[in-house]
Amino acid sequence: MQELLQYLFSGITNGAVYAVIALGFSMLYSSTGLINFAHGEFVMVGALSLISLWKGLKIPLPAAFAVSVAVTAAAGLLLERLALRNVRKPHPIVLVIITVGASILIRGIAMLVWGKDSHSSPSYSSHPPIDIAGATLLPQSLWIIALTLLLVLGLHVFYKRFLTGRAMLATAINKKAAAVVGIRTDTMVLLAFAMSAGMGGIGGALIAPLSMSSFDMGMILGLKGFCAAMIGGLSSSWGAVFGGLLLGILEAMGVGFLSSGLKDASAFVLLLLILYFRPTGLFGKAVVQRF
Repeated sequence: MQELLQYLFSGITNGAVYAVIALGFSMLYSSTGLINFAHGEFVMVGALSLISLWKGLKIPLPAAFAVSVAVTAAAGLLLERLALRNVRKPHPIVLVIITVGASILIRGIAMLVWGKDSHSSPSYSSHPPIDIAGATLLPQSLWIIALTLLLVLGLHVFYKRFLTGRAMLATAINKKAAAVVGIRTDTMVLLAFAMSAGMGGIGGALIAPLSMSSFDMGMILGLKGFCAAMIGGLSSSWGAVFGGLLLGILEAMGVGFLSSGLKDASAFVLLLLILYFRPTGLFGKAVVQRF
């Protein structure tokens, strides 16, 4: 029972990080209908930026956190403005290929800036671990879970209550119709990229104290975040959270009771099962198209 509880705590912690990354995918898809495969690199930029600002330059944690997220959001702005907006034939496949190329470019730039070595970050607080029924819960886990809940609640309110959020949804549903009623669709797309990239930066800043951060960490984290988003449904923020937590828990249980080699494989096995039995995800809605 003690081991089971320990694996559960570990799974929830990792799952909350996957959920934040999945929220970035879900937000961008809900606002633009595009999947950004450079999203994992934004997670990497957020983590390494926080370490450089907080541990390297000794900037206070709140300021370092905010600046690292802002830097990552700026990278998302540049990606949309310089690489995607000027495409003559913006077919979805073309845009996806551009994001894959952008991920390679960002990874190369990060290698030049931060080097090939791995970097570590101290925990957000110096409180001792919490003992629950013999299992250990790290204070950093509580930070991650609390911030994840605040993010998903904030996104829900933003899309349902704010005019800008509704305009972003309208742009995703029908860009031409949104432009006809006066919505500045280019601005909405730009804002969606900035918010999505910022979400990746938050995910990176949260995971920095839990693991070593390096220039090549974004690929696997991005893939797991994408898996979590697909499991819950790309159009659902709550689905992204559920998918991330489910993936994290199953991953931790597989490592603890079966084999550590299943840590990365379990995500893709679960993704294949979801795509086979429910392609829209557990919380996604089926779309009916009439021709």
